[in-house]
Amino acid sequence: IMLLLSQRIWLFVSILFSLISVFPALAEIKEFSQITMILGFNTSTGLVTGNTGGSYSLSSIANRDINDNVCIGYGDPEPDHKMVLEKDFSHLKLELNSHGNNTTIVVQGPDRDTIRCNFGENDTEDAAIEDKNWKAGTYQIWVGSLESDRRTSYVLSVQK
Repeated sequence: IMLLLSQRIWLFVSILFSLISVFPALAEIKEFSQITMILGFNTSTGLVTGNTGGSYSLSSIANRDINDNVCIGYGDPEPDHKMVLEKDFSHLKLELNSHGNNTTIVVQGPDRDTIRCNFGENDTEDAAIEDKNWKAGTYQIWVGSLESDRRTSYVLSVQK
């Protein structure tokens, strides 16, 4: 009986230490929310949610975008969302709603050199990008804040 009891205690302790060592790794897992758009999409399918936060300077991706807009703000080094356009779109608008918490957005794609970015320009604006000539392909999207490590929940919508 003592041997059986000590085996169970050893098993419990082993499982406990295994779980403790796994939790930090789980906290670091970054989940992408993917948006897939086809010609004629319904705008309700172009909604994703997330949280800003991080101390990575988004200007490290690019200082300026293809329209000469300044890229600023802080977020995670990895993109928050991935958007797949299955066809070319002549016009798209990406808009954040964080209830005016000074958000910023950087979009890279479909190649590494094509960058679009914007930020809320006063204390009550969220970032939005409205542009033409969106080519089919995969886009990486970073959502951030104008302040380092500021956590704010948001909804990102994509409209044609």
